[in-house]
Amino acid sequence: MAQEKTAAAAPRATATDGAAAGPPRGRTGADAARRALAGRIAGAVAGGLLLFLSFPPLGLWFLAPLGLALTVLSVHGSRPRRALWLGMLTGLAFLLPALHWVSPIGTDAWLGLVALESLFYAAWAAGTALAVRLPLWPLWSAALWVAMEWARGQFPFGGFPWARVAFSQGESVFTPYAALGGAPLVTFAVALCGGLAALLVLRLVAAPRWDRAIALPLAGVLAVPAAAFAVPRFGDEGRTVTIGVIQGNVPGRGMHPLGDEPAVVLGNHTRMLHEMARAVREGRTPRPDLVVLPENSTDIDPYRSDFARAEIDAAVKDIGVPVLVGAVVGIGENNRATRSLVWDPVTGPGAYYDKQQLVPFGEYTPLKELVLALFERAGLVGKQSVAGTRDGDLKVGPVTVGAINCYEVAFDGIVGDTARTGATPLVVQTNNATYALTGLPAQQLAMSQLRAVEHNRAVVTSAITGISAYVTPDGTVAWRTGELVPAANVLRVPVRTAETVATRVGALPEWALILVSVGALAAAWRRGPRSLVHSANQDGDRQVGDE
Repeated sequence: MAQEKTAAAAPRATATDGAAAGPPRGRTGADAARRALAGRIAGAVAGGLLLFLSFPPLGLWFLAPLGLALTVLSVHGSRPRRALWLGMLTGLAFLLPALHWVSPIGTDAWLGLVALESLFYAAWAAGTALAVRLPLWPLWSAALWVAMEWARGQFPFGGFPWARVAFSQGESVFTPYAALGGAPLVTFAVALCGGLAALLVLRLVAAPRWDRAIALPLAGVLAVPAAAFAVPRFGDEGRTVTIGVIQGNVPGRGMHPLGDEPAVVLGNHTRMLHEMARAVREGRTPRPDLVVLPENSTDIDPYRSDFARAEIDAAVKDIGVPVLVGAVVGIGENNRATRSLVWDPVTGPGAYYDKQQLVPFGEYTPLKELVLALFERAGLVGKQSVAGTRDGDLKVGPVTVGAINCYEVAFDGIVGDTARTGATPLVVQTNNATYALTGLPAQQLAMSQLRAVEHNRAVVTSAITGISAYVTPDGTVAWRTGELVPAANVLRVPVRTAETVATRVGALPEWALILVSVGALAAAWRRGPRSLVHSANQDGDRQVGDE
């Protein structure tokens, strides 16, 4: 990040031989090297902190490109070995606060997850240290960031795609890119803007006068967000559906959110269904076409409990319209499924969707015997969840909704596959009770905002403790609740059927960017180590190699 100058007597490198002058010698040179290293460390940490500030609940989205610029500057001109631990610093500075919501499970779980995920940022930094050897390196570093986030979303145990850069852009100038290439393209646009800003800084330091070398990256920094306004937008199709949303709240907190007394959570939600029905009869509330309850809205399996079945059935008959119930149901003797269950006022329980993307260590236990032996609280998972095998399109009343369960909203494939069935609107049932009043509910709402734009669908979220919300197809939060309070509303929601480019092409833009990043790494590797210590002829700055 900091520019290191060669001693006056040292021979100047030329573009012909590709080698930079040697590092400064003596006491002055050592001091300069220490200052340069301190600058790199400060840039890595500051970049991570700015990324954190760009995410909800603070949501200062415009800081994301600046954070990425500092992160790139911290590793630019560094050897991959040094870049590794600089990238690790960025990851730690970013994820320690961004994932603090994991701490209710345990401080060790929070720190362990952050340490594991920070390794991906270390790998990105090492790759970027190679990629900046090439012309047009802001493109390659941005593509590498997309590849890094893809890897985070795959490994280990099915991946953890939380805190992707795109999810800081729920409602920003970069958001329209989601309609073209989904979350990966939004991440790429933000990272490219950050890389161009880093290139601009390097050229200003090397030659602080106005010329073409400075004008081009400046134009790029402005053009990338501006181009998002050219993304086609979809209009209203003239059809709506009226959806009731209920947030019943829970008696417990932390690791025991459902409390110790059974049927309390069930009672909270059936009681509010009865209250909504009474409000409809009295003309205080519009009659809904369907009602959505949150994930875990019943803490008793209605297939196995006559009491639970009778309570739900009575409430659904009272409201008189189909209700999407969130339940955890038994599968055989030893397994379970997290289910979105359509409950009809006449025929009772019918079609359902079982959650496909399960939460490791929350709904099932990887390496079960080892983990249970090491961590007593891992036993709280109880029966192991079984993943569903079909998409979430469910006929509920007059529409086919796209059912998504909680954790799944972070996964491009789950949401995209459901949108491609034609389901509309999207409905997210979620249980964030363990993480109430942390950053998680707000971060998850930002994901819903991005998904709405990505697929041209309204998104309705029913959360057991909040944040329940309605997001319009353009990503605007039109209604939301507080947390840890009972809440309900009846909403008129647009029914959109037109598909975006992102919906049609799925993961193709992401795979294209991953292939670009792999090609860039291969090209940089072929150029050899000499290009690392001298790239002045490409980006206008003079640098020396470091370890």
